[in-house]
Amino acid sequence: MKRVPPAAMAAVLAALLLAACAPSDAPYDSLEVGVFVPGVASGSPIYEMLVEGVRRAVEATPGASMTVVEAGFNQAEWLDKLSALAGSGKFGLIVTSNPALPELCAVVAEQYPRARFLVADAWLQGNEAIHTVLYNQLEQGYLAGYLAGLVTTGGAPGSNPDKKVGLVIAQTYPTLDKLIEPGFRAGLAAVDPAIELETRVVGNWFDAAKAGELAKGLFDSGVDVVLPIAGGANQGVLSVASESGRRVILLESGAGVNYDPAVVAGSAWIAQDRLVEEKVKALLGGAKGLYGTAEVKGFAEGYVGFADDAPWFLALPAETRERFAAAEKALAAGAPAFPVTGF
Repeated sequence: MKRVPPAAMAAVLAALLLAACAPSDAPYDSLEVGVFVPGVASGSPIYEMLVEGVRRAVEATPGASMTVVEAGFNQAEWLDKLSALAGSGKFGLIVTSNPALPELCAVVAEQYPRARFLVADAWLQGNEAIHTVLYNQLEQGYLAGYLAGLVTTGGAPGSNPDKKVGLVIAQTYPTLDKLIEPGFRAGLAAVDPAIELETRVVGNWFDAAKAGELAKGLFDSGVDVVLPIAGGANQGVLSVASESGRRVILLESGAGVNYDPAVVAGSAWIAQDRLVEEKVKALLGGAKGLYGTAEVKGFAEGYVGFADDAPWFLALPAETRERFAAAEKALAAGAPAFPVTGF
């Protein structure tokens, strides 16, 4: 029988001793990334960008890999599914995106102290297992609202004298209530304080038929431009707008998406894919100091912006585009200023 050399045996014993003494809350030693989608990625730009950002980071990191878990639309199941992902012990990092996720991640981190999380489009400070990044969607809402204001006051075909703008949402949620809608209202008022905003609620993120019915009701009441924030249900609003000869303004879609310029007037985006790619690369590369911190990224840093080069925006009248460009330039200079220091 082969004898193990004393030096080799000592090395094995030392490794076992170190493993036994390692703190139970030390992060999992793995380059595998779990992507937790709280919904379905397809048809939801924010989650499509989440997956794409992780994919690019993993491809750039030798030895890294990724697994995508779509948790579906039943929010009551998210905690259990997130716990199962962390409890597998397989992932050195779990990446997700949703304002509701930091609290769920905090619960799971107590159950599984070695799990580590990156949550984009959210805010939580001080939990040593979690790093969050919040987008300044006051600025994003402002850009969308300013263009909607220009459209409804005569800046695009299909506008009427009513000065009425619509908002079709899946449901209320903190980012919408605290950031997007106030920013949108500020943008409308910057064009004309007399512009009215009417809001309709779908009740979920997937019922395109209902979203279309709500949009039709808005258009029939005199609204000539609608901002839909309803995930997969947005398609219903786009379809009805096309049939009605009215306009839609979007969030979170870049210039590469092939929308009909007769329907989509513009899109204010957040660079979720770029931010997630940068953060995942940093965390897989050992930037452990990010955990426990929260950041805000906005227009000045290039994480909030507008698709100025999109064909649907370029189809608008020159005067409309010039006025909008002036508003962008002023926003970049801090006029108006939308400071976000927490959430």
